[in-house]
Amino acid sequence: MGEGQTVHLADDDEDDRMLIKDALEEANPDLTVIEAEDGRELVENVKSSEDLSETIVMVDMNMPKMNGIEAIKEIRSEPELAEVPAVMLSTSDNPDLKKKALDAGINEFIVKPNTFKALLDIAKSILAKFFGKK
Repeated sequence: MGEGQTVHLADDDEDDRMLIKDALEEANPDLTVIEAEDGRELVENVKSSEDLSETIVMVDMNMPKMNGIEAIKEIRSEPELAEVPAVMLSTSDNPDLKKKALDAGINEFIVKPNTFKALLDIAKSILAKFFGKK
């Protein structure tokens, strides 16, 4: 995988954020992971990025200040951010929530797994899908 690839990761749970970051970095050691504790911080981080050509946004659903759906809607409202791939991670597999997330503009909805191996497999799959390399 190439250098310059970035994941903007937002999750209010510090442990979840650490595990997701570890899985992403194990899947691609050259990856840069920019962390945010809530949707508002995520939106600010993405908007202030200079180059989004090799970027994926990964967002948790339930967060304070701005939830994942609100954050994605705000990101999608900016023409220069409309095509940035976005993945939602949630502890819920509720079909209504998934539909709302897809309607907001996410590209992928993933239920958070309960093992690191499964999380690593998801990280590899996401990076391969959106960065086009395995």
